[in-house]
Amino acid sequence: MRVVNVHQPKTHLSRLLDDAHAAETIVLAKAGKPWARLMPLAPPAPQRIRGRLRSQGPLSNPDALLDPMAADELASWESGALLPEGLQP
Repeated sequence: MRVVNVHQPKTHLSRLLDDAHAAETIVLAKAGKPWARLMPLAPPAPQRIRGRLRSQGPLSNPDALLDPMAADELASWESGALLPEGLQP
C-alpha cells in the first residue's frame, strides 16, 4: 500500500491508475491524513454458459449416474481422502 499526497494524483493520475490496475492499493492523503483509496476493481464473476458441454454429445450410459457407489469408493469419499491435504476437515 502506497500513500501519496494530493498534489501527486493531480499531475500523475494516469500512472497511478495503471499502478492500481496492476493490483496496487494507493491511499490518497490530504495534509498527510488518509483521505481516499485507489484500488483495482474486483474481476467480474465468470458467466455460466448454458449447454457448454452439449458439444461433447450425450452420455453413453446416463443410468450409471444413479447406480450406488462401490463400498471402497464410498469409504474414500467419507474418509475425506479425495481432498487435498490442506483442505482436510
